[in-house]
Amino acid sequence: MLVQSWADILVASFQQVWTQFISFIPELLGAVVIFIVGLIVASVLGALIERVVGSLKLDKALARLGIEEYLERAGLRLNSGRFLGQIVYWFLVITFLLAASDILGFLALSSFLGRVLLYIPQVVVAILIMLVTVIVASFLRKVVKASVMSAKLHAANFLGTLTWWSILIFGLITALAQLGINVTVLYNLVTGIIAMFALAGGIAFGLGGKEYATHLIERFRSQVEHK
Repeated sequence: MLVQSWADILVASFQQVWTQFISFIPELLGAVVIFIVGLIVASVLGALIERVVGSLKLDKALARLGIEEYLERAGLRLNSGRFLGQIVYWFLVITFLLAASDILGFLALSSFLGRVLLYIPQVVVAILIMLVTVIVASFLRKVVKASVMSAKLHAANFLGTLTWWSILIFGLITALAQLGINVTVLYNLVTGIIAMFALAGGIAFGLGGKEYATHLIERFRSQVEHK
């Protein structure tokens, strides 16, 4: 009787597993079909976006703004159509993969993919912020250099570079904040660097620029008294 009861339990277990497997097959087939359709749709739309953006000659406009130079320094090639096409492709792939995961009941995977989908727009916005930052920084560097040179002042290159780095750091902090990264450490680092340069400049001017400071004060005093 004991052996018979064990046999009955084993048979019932196999029947339950087989029943669950049979009921799981339609869900598995549906998830596979949805994912394959998603791959096809993502490939078509990604290629379409790449061709449309390429026909708009956006790369030439960005190259004239000086973006290509900075990308080449980073070992990248300017191809906005390819970039946007890949963004659309992977967004759709992850979307259809999320749908397939929901069908199969993979809750943990679905939760992770959902967070990834919500994070992709933040990455795109952060990239656009850095793109605009580089364009604005390059433009203002040229404006500052031209203004300083037209005023016949010294350190035109230094002031232009300082302007470029100031705007670039501000854009970087904004982009990192858009990505949800804590920028407190970066804020403190930038503040410390600025304080260091200010202190070093003050000490250097105090030690080596006393005569020149006296000259400037005397010149200003003479002009005021003359007036």
